[in-house]
Amino acid sequence: MRDFNRGSGGGGGGGFRREFKPREMHKATCSECGNECEVPFKPTEGRPVFCKDCFAKKKTY
Repeated sequence: MRDFNRGSGGGGGGGFRREFKPREMHKATCSECGNECEVPFKPTEGRPVFCKDCFAKKKTY
């Protein structure tokens, strides 16, 4: 049989490591309730933006 131990590192996972930095947040007005909110993308004119609460209400499972 073959020995599949490769090095002494152990932890698997494919070797891909990504550094996560804080997302740039953009101010927007919720299309549903009208409250000001912040979203992790730049809002596009003509497309609805929802605050966290309104987005959760619209979410379907």
